[in-house]
Order: sequence, then C-alpha cells, then structure tokens
Amino acid sequence: MNSTQTQAQNATSGGRPLFGLKYAADIRQVGILSVYMGLLASMFFFPIFRNPVVLVLACYFSFLNAVIIHNSLHQAPFHSSALNSFWKMLLSFGNLYPASANMPSHNLVHHHFHDDGQPDWADPYHVRFRWNLLNLLHFPNVAGPNTFEGVSRWMGRVGKEAIRRQYLAEQAFAFGLTGLLLFWDLWGTLFFIVVPQLWGARGILRINHIQHDGAEIQDRWNHSRNFVGRAFNWIMCNNGYHTIHHNRPGLHWSVLPEHHEKEVVPQIRPELNERSMVMYLLRAYVFNFRWLPQRSSIWLSREAYTAHDKPINAKPLARSDASATSVDTFSKPATDDAPLSPPVS
Repeated sequence: MNSTQTQAQNATSGGRPLFGLKYAADIRQVGILSVYMGLLASMFFFPIFRNPVVLVLACYFSFLNAVIIHNSLHQAPFHSSALNSFWKMLLSFGNLYPASANMPSHNLVHHHFHDDGQPDWADPYHVRFRWNLLNLLHFPNVAGPNTFEGVSRWMGRVGKEAIRRQYLAEQAFAFGLTGLLLFWDLWGTLFFIVVPQLWGARGILRINHIQHDGAEIQDRWNHSRNFVGRAFNWIMCNNGYHTIHHNRPGLHWSVLPEHHEKEVVPQIRPELNERSMVMYLLRAYVFNFRWLPQRSSIWLSREAYTAHDKPINAKPLARSDASATSVDTFSKPATDDAPLSPPVS
C-alpha cells in the first residue's frame, strides 16, 4: 500500500464502515454540509436566526458547499451509489445548480481532458478590466453563462444518458425544493436561502480566477496559484493546493499537502505559493489598478506531459460520443501509478 492509500485509507473502524464513507477524512465534508443545512433551516424556520451574523456564516458555508461539490465529483465519498446520488442532490440544493455540471465544466474542460481546442469556459482571460477587482467581481457574470451553455451542449450528446439522468434529478431536487420554500415564505426564502445558495455558486467561479490569473498556463508547474496556510486548508479541505490537484486529479483531497511538498515545491516558482489568501486578494485585486490578464486559451500539450517521469492527469480522451458516461466514474481512488482517468466523451 503506497503513502496515498495509507493516509487516505478506507474509512473503517474495527472493520465497520464509517457512515458508508470510503475515506475517514470525508467525515469533515459531511460535517460541513450538515452545518450549512442547519444554518439554512435555522434561518428559514426560526426568525431569531434571521440576522446578519447567521446570514454571513451561511454564505461562507455555501462556498464550502461548492468546494465539496468539486471534491465529490472527483471522488464520490460513499461506497453506495444511492448515497452518492442523494449526496449530490443535497449539494445541488446548497448552491442551486446541478452538482453533476462539474463533470464536463471542471473535470473535463477545466482540467483539459476534452476541450475540443476551445478556451476553458472559466478562463480568466474572459474578463479584462484594468482594475483587477472589477475582473474578480464580474467574472461569474461571464463564466457562469459560458459554463452552463457548454454543459447543456455536453449533456445533449449521444451516450450521456446515465449522467444526464443524475443531472436532471439534481436539477429537479434543487429547484423543486427551493420553489416549495419560495411558495411557503417568499421573502424569507429569497433573503435567507437563495442569497446564500447563489453566494457560494458565484464564489467558486471567482476562486478559479484567483487560482489562475497571471499564471503560466502552459507550464507544467506554474499554471496555478496555491494557498498553503494550514488553517485555510483545514476548512477548505485542502483546496488551496491547486497545482498538485491539476497535475494529479486522481489524488484524494486529504493527501494533497504531502504531494504538494514532495512534487510541487521543488519545481514551482515560490511566489505562486501564497501563505494568506486575504493578503493576496488585497495585493492583487484591491490595490492593483494596472493588471491585464494574459491569454490562457490552451494548456501544456499532452505530448509535453508524457515527456516527464510522472504522468499528469490521464490519457487523452477518444473523440467518440458512442460510450456512455458513468455517474460514478470519478468515485474510484487513483494510486500514484494510475492517475484518475476521465470518462470517454
């Protein structure tokens, strides 16, 4: 058993599964989602909780909900397909968009397994204000429509029946439950359910801009910015380690720090490892009035990846729409020697 498997081992205690989870670390994600749903329920049912403090907390946990969507679409947390399906429906309600939209938009296009030569739907180049703060604020208004137009095209292709069914179930659950709450209490739902839902959905798009703007997109190591503070990564489930995630998307989030230190730190430009996101945001966005993003429509070629000792991402996709895509394609953990492969599209 290699170090990855040892540190992200199957979630058992005395041979008994821990809530049906594959990895013990994922109990943190269950806890985060539980807190978020509790905050929404408290504001909806009990007027005493309808105050700015609880609303701000709900918005923050909504962003963490979007982080968990990202993790769950790379590694489904439960052994049970039914539990994974319901988990994704709850996450979809948390951000008011189908979690399975991440498979084409993030797993395939953003990771450039299958972009058909087109720019990333969430490429930082899509916004070009001179004041970088305006780019950050406006970015979801551009990346959001780009993403859902692309997701709709992808879902309409032949061979996507399984994931399309899951996508529609998530959509029905998220919008159906939100619609019922709106019918029950229109203004309460708009302010204390919909506002947090949308905050997280837009926030996760902004993180893409923060992690990639100004980076050397075609470089093997310098394509992403990392935020390496321990407290930040504890609550963010290690999503600050973005370079290693792009290079090795099959690794479970719980083992990213060790692989970042071992593989990324010796190679990356030191300035792309930031200790504090808050300080970086102040420096790069609030007080930066002369920034223009570089064009990043393509990443390092697949041939360049294969020239290195360690494999990056996975093999190129076959250009065929004949094969069905499994809803749980991203549920199997990958080892160091067998990085995660995307579904054939």
